Amino acid sequence: MRRSGRNRFPEVDALRGCAIVMMLLYHTLFDLAFFGNLKMDLFSPFWRGYVLFGASLFIGLAGLSLTLSFSRERKHRNVVPFSKYLKRGLLLLFYGMVITLVTYLALPESYVRFGVLHCIGTSVILAYPFIPRPWLSFLGGIGSIVAGYFLSLRIFPFSFLLFLGFRPPRFATLDYFPLFPWFGVVLLGIFAGNFLYPRGERRFALPNIPAFPFRGLAFLGRHSLTIYLFHQPVILGLLSLLGLIRLPL
Repeated sequence: MRRSGRNRFPEVDALRGCAIVMMLLYHTLFDLAFFGNLKMDLFSPFWRGYVLFGASLFIGLAGLSLTLSFSRERKHRNVVPFSKYLKRGLLLLFYGMVITLVTYLALPESYVRFGVLHCIGTSVILAYPFIPRPWLSFLGGIGSIVAGYFLSLRIFPFSFLLFLGFRPPRFATLDYFPLFPWFGVVLLGIFAGNFLYPRGERRFALPNIPAFPFRGLAFLGRHSLTIYLFHQPVILGLLSLLGLIRLPL
């Protein structure tokens, strides 16, 4: 299996593509249930596990990809500048704020305050000192996940620490990925990346995989940000044109 594109690993792109497909399926069903007549419990244990797995895969791969980009930079310079990760994180945070604004205008009672792009953008910035330290990433990842679990058991009388996982009463949102536990998933992805791709080189052999659907999934993975930003308007538009949902005016 060769690399795809500029120093990319096609298996990483394909796994990210799998997460994208899972997201597209769930959001299509959610739109059909929310705006249409689909009778399906999308908050059942099965679908909760489905969302948890898909989100963990997507966010964990974000951490793994940080190790690949870090290794590529290190081949050309001794010190990898923090500014690269700061710019990338701020760009993702900007896209997250665009989603916040759009959802606030469309659904002010449940708009996105700290969703997946906010989480990944912040994590890219915070993860910089962890990237070359896999065992620190591992311990920090476990600690963040444990902290997130205990925070999820409580309700707090304030909202200014919402981004950390301190949920206020009657909190409702379409998308919520607080740093505890999800920064921990990024850190575990960094640990896995350092173990599986030391110095940016694959340390394991891949089996022969059929080109289809592997290449299709890898294509989706390479364009995951664009798909994430625009998939909901496209899905809603198609479902509305087909008469399967009715959007509020």
